[in-house]
Amino acid sequence: MNKVKLKEAENNFIIRFPGGFSNPRMLELTKKHKVEKMKKMAQDNFAIEQFESPANIVDSMGKIVSQSSLISLFEKPKFRELVKVLSDSEKEHLAHGLKEFLHGDQAFGFGLMTGLLSEYKLAKWPLLTIYPIYYRPSVEVFVKPTTAKGIIEYFELRGLKYNSNPTFEFYKAFREQIMQMKQEVHDSLQVDNAAFCGFLMMTMDNHLRKD
Repeated sequence: MNKVKLKEAENNFIIRFPGGFSNPRMLELTKKHKVEKMKKMAQDNFAIEQFESPANIVDSMGKIVSQSSLISLFEKPKFRELVKVLSDSEKEHLAHGLKEFLHGDQAFGFGLMTGLLSEYKLAKWPLLTIYPIYYRPSVEVFVKPTTAKGIIEYFELRGLKYNSNPTFEFYKAFREQIMQMKQEVHDSLQVDNAAFCGFLMMTMDNHLRKD
């Protein structure tokens, strides 16, 4: 990573928002995106005991996608339609994938979800990573294509090359580097990973406007 750019980003953000993510303007933004509500929904609905009912899990996945501000308006209706047409065995397959990702073998679970969604041409990064970012917000990452590509390029993350086809290998490597970057900044910016990536994206947007 380019630590000089990261430190510059940190300083500019703290000047603009004293107190970092505890700044009133940032707290208002958090409310607007219903962050706490979405976290609670995911943590309640995707607790290990909930996976006894695959149908309920897939229904909850649909609600998360529909209500999240992180998912594009283009992807929401497509996922809603998918939930309606999945067979019972497909729902079991998708739910098992999420169970493994959240509570077991992450690589295996990611592969199960990707495989099924690929059949419907919906194996998209946001639709795969929205559930874990709400369930374990300080550990997992949300991969939004434009944001991920921008972070990799601007902050010069080594060994990472974005690909639109989701793989667990990229997810794991991107997550590791985001966690490393978080350790380099002020405590007030060490919040959940979605907010942290938002901070990085805001920094890049400001830099581009200056240029």
